[in-house]
Amino acid sequence: MDELAQYDSQFQKVVEIIESSRENAYRKVNAELISMYYEIGKFISSESNNGGSIVPKLADFFAESYPTLKGFNRRGLYRMKQFYELYKDEKRVSTLLTQLSWSNNLKIMSACKSMDERIFYMNMCIKDRLSKRELERQIDSGYYERYMLSKRPLTPAIEESKNATGNIFLDSYVLDFLDVPDVVSEHDLQKSIIRNLKDFILEIGRDFTFIGEEYRVQVGNHDYYIDLLFYHRGLSCLAAFELKIGEFKPEYVGKMNLYLEALDRDVKKDNENPSVGIILCASKDDEVVEFTLSRSLSPTMVSEYNLKLIDKSLLQKKLKEYIELADLRADED
Repeated sequence: MDELAQYDSQFQKVVEIIESSRENAYRKVNAELISMYYEIGKFISSESNNGGSIVPKLADFFAESYPTLKGFNRRGLYRMKQFYELYKDEKRVSTLLTQLSWSNNLKIMSACKSMDERIFYMNMCIKDRLSKRELERQIDSGYYERYMLSKRPLTPAIEESKNATGNIFLDSYVLDFLDVPDVVSEHDLQKSIIRNLKDFILEIGRDFTFIGEEYRVQVGNHDYYIDLLFYHRGLSCLAAFELKIGEFKPEYVGKMNLYLEALDRDVKKDNENPSVGIILCASKDDEVVEFTLSRSLSPTMVSEYNLKLIDKSLLQKKLKEYIELADLRADED
């Protein structure tokens, strides 16, 4: 065993070659599969336009002649037809469709209301390699609507904070997966996040890597503890999270400034960017946030969290109102 052990790291390279080849093979097979469904949908659509529906006859043909083939029943064939007709004139998705699994394509096709929303989730699936369950969760939680609403212009101080933190934070997060009561202590909230860390990172972004909870920083003769500390790969910086069960208070920013300064002086590496902070509160008054952040020197964002799924229809209504208002202002200009 000792003799083999010395080759472990060397032989691990062979394992990496095998895994890489398997991944490439899967992608090629999946791409061919999606292309096949698209071409079958094109055939069905073309034949259907000649009068009558060919789907029932084609489904019967497969059932009788190729009974072992799965997915070629009436429902599956109608989906292929819909798949083709939905995307046939949309050049923006031509390179995206084959990078998604068929199940993710179906979910996006059926659950999204606009092409922009579909493209948003396609890119998210590819970037974050979302499983079917993870994609369903993001769609059900209204992630697209929350993301778009977070990008709307706000007050100058909040906009400056958004830019300083790389525009990576949303105005609101949905933490329904924590399964905690509405009234919960900050300690319980923190512990529940740790127990559900995978889902929490899915919600805040896959570029976050967890470093620790109750992370200790020392200032003078005093010890302070950051609720959650992450590293963000895209920004190349530390990210401190403070959890608050009530409404945002101005003094929270002063404490975060202290944390970020301590991190930058004693923890941050020379090749890393200045640390950023997010204060996650149960609620916030944007005017109070604006006044507070206008004098803050540290890159900090204040966001709300919800312990239950937000009514998606309300999010869609808010987003529609924002888009209509933006279009109106554009016409006035």
